[in-house]
Amino acid sequence: MITPFPSLLRHGLIAVVAAFSLQAQAADPIRIGVAVGLSGANSVVAPAVVQSSQLAVEEINASGGILGRKVELEIVDDASGAVGAQKAFDTLVFQKKVDAIIAMETSAARNAALPIISRGKVPYIYTSFYEGRSCNPWMYVNAWVPEQQVAPIVNYFGTTLKARNFFLVGNDYAFGRGMLDFTKKYIEKNGGKVVGEEYLPIDGSDWTPVLSKIRAAKADALISATAGGAPNVSLAKQLQGSGLNLPYGNLAIDEATAKNMGDVATGMYMSASYLTTIGTPENQKFIAAMKKKFGADLKTPNELSEPQYEAFYLYKAAAEKVGAMDKEKIIKALAEVSYTGPRGEVRMDKSRHAPLSMRLAQIQTGGTIKILQTFQGVDPGTQCPDLK
Repeated sequence: MITPFPSLLRHGLIAVVAAFSLQAQAADPIRIGVAVGLSGANSVVAPAVVQSSQLAVEEINASGGILGRKVELEIVDDASGAVGAQKAFDTLVFQKKVDAIIAMETSAARNAALPIISRGKVPYIYTSFYEGRSCNPWMYVNAWVPEQQVAPIVNYFGTTLKARNFFLVGNDYAFGRGMLDFTKKYIEKNGGKVVGEEYLPIDGSDWTPVLSKIRAAKADALISATAGGAPNVSLAKQLQGSGLNLPYGNLAIDEATAKNMGDVATGMYMSASYLTTIGTPENQKFIAAMKKKFGADLKTPNELSEPQYEAFYLYKAAAEKVGAMDKEKIIKALAEVSYTGPRGEVRMDKSRHAPLSMRLAQIQTGGTIKILQTFQGVDPGTQCPDLK
């Protein structure tokens, strides 16, 4: 049978168009959105988060990208809150049409963003420590939760410093309430007593009435869970000015903020999965790469920016395990891959969260950090048991 010439031509053109389409698709960059608080409470730490994202993308692109495609960043300001997050995620998901979102945000911003993530069906790696038990079929978390972070501080205060009466202070939103609810239960379970619990709005800055209540309660120790950034600074400054002298454990401090705070942070205790003083080859390589890329403009890598860096590699590993840019398959693969970086091996296989090595540390003069104890592979506990 002889095929008419027009038919051959038609089929040939279709094949050529299909080939060009595949080439164009292969050449298209993979767009990863970063929603972060460039304004608002998180503006103190956001620049470091942006820098770690930029380094990760530069390194990944230098090694051939993801599945042979370059990676591009789409950075938007979520204003550190719910309204800003809704706008930011709507832009990333429906206008920029990003392939994934990797973001360090306040809990208020995350909670507001999750419905948009669900509608858009976009993989989301949440890289900020938080109060735990936030679950969504499209989200994984590589940062710590209370089950990993609270015990080192409370146990040290009770056993080493002999504290029995604790005062809890936080910002009045999901993170502050959630962290201190867990902390109160843990203190009481281990024989301590909570003699006071006070909250300030997330944009509040006058802690004077709270400090008066701490003094009246005759607390042995103070533990705070603020929105981080600016609230950390205002609370620490006013605590120092009040003349109160008691062990202070901060559940929301990061190394960069500690250094920016100067001597008002001296003596403060913190519990973290990442500190720049971790002496592993992977961390030394990371610090060297950050210094080389940003030089004098480098912002201190910290607990909020380093998980952001490694999340890009976790996403890359998941996409390459799948072998295609299939969002539903990539989401499932995120539980099956790992990345060994500055914090050690990270694998988000515990109900979409990750076992992490935790470090109890104390802030020294000038904001330097002294590691007191290290706890390997601390389990995040049961977080999202209903999600596979």
